Amino acid sequence: MADESSPFTNDRAGEAFLVSPPGDGEGPGVLVLHSWWGLNDWTREFCRRVAAEGYTVLAPDLFNGEHPINEEEGAAALAAADANKLSGLVMSSAHTTRAASADANQPIAVIGFSMGASMALWVSSKLPHAVGAVVSFYGSQSIDFDNATASYQGHYASDDHMVNEDDRVTTEAFIRMGDNETEFHLYEGAKHWFFEDVANHDPEAAALAWERTRDFLAKTIGRQGQNTVTKTACETKGTGQSH
Repeated sequence: MADESSPFTNDRAGEAFLVSPPGDGEGPGVLVLHSWWGLNDWTREFCRRVAAEGYTVLAPDLFNGEHPINEEEGAAALAAADANKLSGLVMSSAHTTRAASADANQPIAVIGFSMGASMALWVSSKLPHAVGAVVSFYGSQSIDFDNATASYQGHYASDDHMVNEDDRVTTEAFIRMGDNETEFHLYEGAKHWFFEDVANHDPEAAALAWERTRDFLAKTIGRQGQNTVTKTACETKGTGQSH
């Protein structure tokens, strides 16, 4: 069974859920950033799922123990969060994930959901040497990705009341302008939070997104990816196909 610590406290990373892969030792690092539903049971179970694939996984508690139960509470919790403290927590958690992984010199992956996806995209531009892959579940950003060295995978819903087509296209365009390897997937009929255990959950879309996520992690920061290429800020970047 995987080793778990829940939660641990540290002056830099705050409280978080840490899961090691099965067996002895650690694996490549994966940072998980939750949506505004908080660090709930579903997020913890997702971390265990990723760890079972051979990764060391860290999920910081971005809401300090809060677990909103509806959109109004979620929006209020996000509005009440201190933006500077939140960004500092995300950055320190990225460093902590890297230090806890099998090789602290290798970049990590960041998987984010909704608000967590927006922060995942953001931190990849702020810590280009630390972040080698980003998986964004229905998150958006319109920032400069020129310094980023990560590969990007996006999972988006066609019927999304929070991230519309313009948001998705703009996010992908900004990433591609940084000449980053990018693949975006659109799930027809799915709604925001389709991957999570909420009313909008779409089992078929979630299963496909999970398989794509597993493959993406393996070819970027997984053992397979690390054996083929070490991503650096000065390497030549390629482009991918959008779906």
